[in-house]
Amino acid sequence: QVQLVESGGGSVQAGGSLRLSCEASRWPGRTYSMAWFRQAPGKEREAVAVIDCRESSRYTAAVKGRFYISKASASNWLYLQMNALKPEDAAIYYCAASPTIISGAWTDSRLFAYWGQGTQVTVSS
Repeated sequence: QVQLVESGGGSVQAGGSLRLSCEASRWPGRTYSMAWFRQAPGKEREAVAVIDCRESSRYTAAVKGRFYISKASASNWLYLQMNALKPEDAAIYYCAASPTIISGAWTDSRLFAYWGQGTQVTVSS
């Protein structure tokens, strides 16, 4: 079992920045993928970014160039640096983990076995 705990959410004005953190009790395995998803009220959960054990990362088009996913392998931390935030970025952000390297289908939340409880991000215009 892998426990994930997010932190770092809050309220920020449009154009501002936030850094989300996710502490994992352990990485899911020797191979793994870690991702950030988000869900706004009335909308489906959507993938934001993913990074795998090889440090390969991908981003959804809406955040590319503004958000950066990273991890500290030695300490089991996952991060999401969010810059130039927009009101449409407001959502609950979830950390997710998979014991496999997910590439083409990384936006499918069903491929991630472990989830955190989420952290709220609010962006005011």
